[in-house]
Amino acid sequence: MKRVLLSSSVAVLCLAACSTNVRQQGTLAELEGVQADLSEVHLEDSLERAAQSYRRYLAETSENARTPEAMRRLADLQIEQAYGVIGSGELTEMRAPETADAASGIVTERRAAAPRQADESDAEFENRALGREQFLAPSGDYSGELVGADGAAIPAGPREAIATYRQILEQYPDYERNDRVLYQMSRAYDEIGQPDEAMEVMNRLVREYPYSRHIDEVHFRRGEYYFVRKKYIDAEDAYSAVITLGSGSGYHELALYKKGWTLYKQFFYDEALDNFVAMLDHREDIGFDFDSLDEDDDEHRITDTFRVISLSFSNMGGPETVDQYFSENGRRSYADKIYGNLAEFYFGKLRYDDAASVYKSFVALNPYHRESPHFSMRVVDIYGEAGFAQLVVESKKAFATSYALEADYWDYVNVEDSLEVVGFLKTNLSDLAGHYHALYQEGALAEDKPRNFLEANRWYRQLLASFPDDPETPGINYQLADLLLENENFIDAANEYERTAYSYDTHEKASAAGYAAVYAYRQELTVATGARQREVMEATVESSLKFAETFPDHEEAPVVLGAAADDLYEMKDFTRAIESGHWLVGRYPASDPDLRRAAWAVIAHSSIDIAEYQNAEVAYTNVLQLTPADDESRDAVIDGLAASIYKQAEQATLLEDYRAAAGHFLRIKTVAPTSSIRSSAEYDAAAALMKLEDWSMASDVLEEFRVSHPEHELNKDATKQLAYIYREDGQTARSAAEHERIAAEAADVELGREALLTAAELYDEVHVLDDAIRVYEQYVDAYPRPLDIAMETRHRLSEIYHDQSDYQRYFDELNEIIEEDRNAGPDRTDRSRFLASHAALVLVERQYEQFARLTLTQPFEESLALKQTSMDETLASLEGLISYEVADVTAAATFYIAQVYLNFSASLLESERPAGLSVAEMNSYELVIEEEAYPFEEQAISVHEENFELLASGIYNPWVQKSLDRLAVLMPGRYAKNESSEGFVGTVEVYAYRMPIAPGGEQDGVDVSQNDDDRDEETKGPVVLSRIAGGEE
Repeated sequence: MKRVLLSSSVAVLCLAACSTNVRQQGTLAELEGVQADLSEVHLEDSLERAAQSYRRYLAETSENARTPEAMRRLADLQIEQAYGVIGSGELTEMRAPETADAASGIVTERRAAAPRQADESDAEFENRALGREQFLAPSGDYSGELVGADGAAIPAGPREAIATYRQILEQYPDYERNDRVLYQMSRAYDEIGQPDEAMEVMNRLVREYPYSRHIDEVHFRRGEYYFVRKKYIDAEDAYSAVITLGSGSGYHELALYKKGWTLYKQFFYDEALDNFVAMLDHREDIGFDFDSLDEDDDEHRITDTFRVISLSFSNMGGPETVDQYFSENGRRSYADKIYGNLAEFYFGKLRYDDAASVYKSFVALNPYHRESPHFSMRVVDIYGEAGFAQLVVESKKAFATSYALEADYWDYVNVEDSLEVVGFLKTNLSDLAGHYHALYQEGALAEDKPRNFLEANRWYRQLLASFPDDPETPGINYQLADLLLENENFIDAANEYERTAYSYDTHEKASAAGYAAVYAYRQELTVATGARQREVMEATVESSLKFAETFPDHEEAPVVLGAAADDLYEMKDFTRAIESGHWLVGRYPASDPDLRRAAWAVIAHSSIDIAEYQNAEVAYTNVLQLTPADDESRDAVIDGLAASIYKQAEQATLLEDYRAAAGHFLRIKTVAPTSSIRSSAEYDAAAALMKLEDWSMASDVLEEFRVSHPEHELNKDATKQLAYIYREDGQTARSAAEHERIAAEAADVELGREALLTAAELYDEVHVLDDAIRVYEQYVDAYPRPLDIAMETRHRLSEIYHDQSDYQRYFDELNEIIEEDRNAGPDRTDRSRFLASHAALVLVERQYEQFARLTLTQPFEESLALKQTSMDETLASLEGLISYEVADVTAAATFYIAQVYLNFSASLLESERPAGLSVAEMNSYELVIEEEAYPFEEQAISVHEENFELLASGIYNPWVQKSLDRLAVLMPGRYAKNESSEGFVGTVEVYAYRMPIAPGGEQDGVDVSQNDDDRDEETKGPVVLSRIAGGEE
């Protein structure tokens, strides 16, 4: 649509147009108002009416100061009539060089890191970007033609306009707007395709009006003129002239752009870059948003600028030149666009590594730039499209490291504003974890398994840490756990399986993960040792119980629960073991019988260990019911059942409820008759009954025990118990018989000896003397040692023989006592010596009695010899008693020695007198007898006094008293008086045994047992008497 410019005033309609002074960028001409009262009015009418107004004004008005202005306005309208107006009604703007359509973004599911290059060659790009054929015709001579450069006839308007412009210049050389006239005149030449003429006009304008308001456009058009004709140096100067005018010029940006191209065409790439970058800097300075490129012409210029910059850098050597350039010339906020376009330029040339290098270079220099992750993403894509598998992996790793959610990058960028990056991070981590997991599983890469494991583990964990609430996270967690399990990191695997099972909302892998956790723990149990094994078992149990509680309908729940119960029992956590066992049998009554049997077994064993024996009995009963008759473990179960009852009996025993204890013990015989502890239970039942002193029932149980279990190790103990029971029950003889049995069965010598002696004593106690004698004799024959006990036993035997008047055996036993003591050697004791001394005393008393019974009869010498011999033998025996050094026996021996002398004296005095003696001879004989008898009596007194002397040593016994009694008879004047006792005077001397003084002897210690031949002749009474008997002096 064309819009016209008309006057709004009837009087000054021709002068109304273009009164504003505002310049619009890219306008070739702007009309100025001539007078203040002229205003521009936009009407929807033809330009012809406006032109007619100006013609009428010029025709009807005489020449004045306004004439050149009206002429210029008329010429301008003629140009507009021929070539049209733009938009608002202002004159047509000069168009910037056209660009191709904007290149499309990278076709991916995410936004492109940078636009890809248009699908055109570099040459095509240059031709398009630099084309000016639309308004700059080639050089030619059209002065004599009435057609334009395109061959079309030139309208009359422009020719009239040019003529008008010339007329103004010629007639009004001082017209203040002649620069405008020259400007419009050059435009007219340009429009009709006569660029050379247009160029001459513009050169004149530059010379004559260097400060014209149109000078920037003129310089620019001159640059375009030279550029099209490849006069790049001239073009460069022209563009530079525009640039020199500053950024206020509407052509400043275009001049920078075209100067850049001018330098580029001259291969001055670095200088070209300076101008392109300066143009972009200008755009940035005026607030242009490089992130909001769209399809208008201006922004085509921006995209084209980025492309020519890419060409420049490429021509300068490669990816590294861009870093060098910006390090030398300063960083730019829009550098990401330059790097991105350069990278895509390389990508379009199939220079994949260069493309990736450019992207990576930017990222390295700008790690926290918002575009850096997108560049890194593009690197991954490039390597992928190039088929560089390893580089894809490495670039993914780099991305995952740089943009992990805990990375420094996110200190500068809000995650919520970078969801695309976060999404790529998730995909990346998943890809990496899966990639390395697959490599780990590859058998051909066994040597790399440790490294691949570490990599897979790393990326799985980073993925989980980064996206804990993602719906796919449980599955990823499960894969991590699988990896750990495959690597035999059982505890870590178990932890991750548990995390998968219990740390997320319900998902399809939950129960499988829970079971896998238990499996992993059990795998660790197979290798754990020491204290570590306990720790693992505890963790296994906790995981198992949690699994069974959380997933009770899982097919493996009963098995897991049963195994946990077993572990709890092994850990001695008996209460929880019982709970788990009951949980299994209660929750899964239809589960495998073997599984339920195992659970009942755990309940049973654990109940035993925490002293819940009744519960244990119930549990063992259930175990037994679930155990086949031919099962090898059945006997053990029966023993367990018996043990539970046995323990109940023990509890009753502790409570002193012995009747209940006995009942439990005896119940085992009925409930578990084949139990290995049945016999012990029966024995203990008897012990409980013994506590109750129920001797009858206790003996019955033990008698049955011995019959039922003849080979039992407690059989001998049963005999001991029976021996005790019968003794307590008053059945002493039966007790004695049991003791004999004990002795006969005892492997221990001491036990056998004591039992045999006890049997004899028990028989003795109840006067079953024949058995007593038999056992006593058996004892002394079998056990001569210990000596004291054997001597006492012989002593008791001698007493029994004496009491039974079996004197021969009595005296024989006394001789055995004496003999055993004599041969005892180092085993001899005071007691053996005492018993032997008394046995010897008895025998000597018998000898004394035989001596005392001998009388002196005629023939006197013969009877005297017999008497003398018997006396010597008796004295010798008596003196032997003293060697025992037993006080009462010594006193007895002393007494009897004195009595021997006294008896011998009396025998002399009472001897049969010879027949046929005269009275004198008889008297003489009597005197001799008395004289011979008296020394023996004196000797008897002296010996009795030896016993008396024992009193001074504090020794008193019946034999001392007997000696005193004899002394009182023999010496009544001295010993029969009733004297008051003064007690012992001074200190009591130690008593020393002394041999009694023999008749006629004055020395202590005379051995009275010596032979007659050794006696002093004076003491041999019978010799003297012999002489008397023979009538010799």
